[in-house]
Amino acid sequence: MKKSLFATGLAFAMALPFTANAADYVIDTKGAHASINFKVSHLGYSFIKGRFNTFDGEFSYDPANVADSSVTVNVDTRSLDSNHAERDKHIRSSDFIDASKFSTATFTSTKVVDKGDGQLDVMGDLTLHGQTKPITIAAEFIGAGQDPWGGERAGFIGTTRLELKDFDIQVMGSSSYVDMELHVEGIKK
Repeated sequence: MKKSLFATGLAFAMALPFTANAADYVIDTKGAHASINFKVSHLGYSFIKGRFNTFDGEFSYDPANVADSSVTVNVDTRSLDSNHAERDKHIRSSDFIDASKFSTATFTSTKVVDKGDGQLDVMGDLTLHGQTKPITIAAEFIGAGQDPWGGERAGFIGTTRLELKDFDIQVMGSSSYVDMELHVEGIKK
């Protein structure tokens, strides 16, 4: 009888779906499956779009307990690329982001709020141009699962607006802010 109960209990336990646990991921920059993009007004007449080509980071994501999730990202500000070499040189100069002095920008989350339906608020500290300020990234969970190479992946998209003056970055004309668009795909460690 004891063997029968044990076998029944074991079979029942194995039939239950496994609960999701937090998983740690490395942001896939090697495969170019992540990007940090920006859009800034050019004197109020148009917009300049660009990206940072060199960055790394990792995140932890638990769909069953989103509040336990976290993310850290390091960006090489010298890799700013707006598809125009002279403009990039000027934006990287001490007139704006001073990339030679402040070559790294970092974001470290402090709190992740599940807003339902895959929507998240990722709050954290951004250090840029020698200034650390709290920001909130409006994020969306895109999906997770197996990749064709036997690994597991998870992906998100996020947006935030940075006020340049908050980071002591010069404002030209009406260009008081920069809109950031973040595409993050991670490979499970």
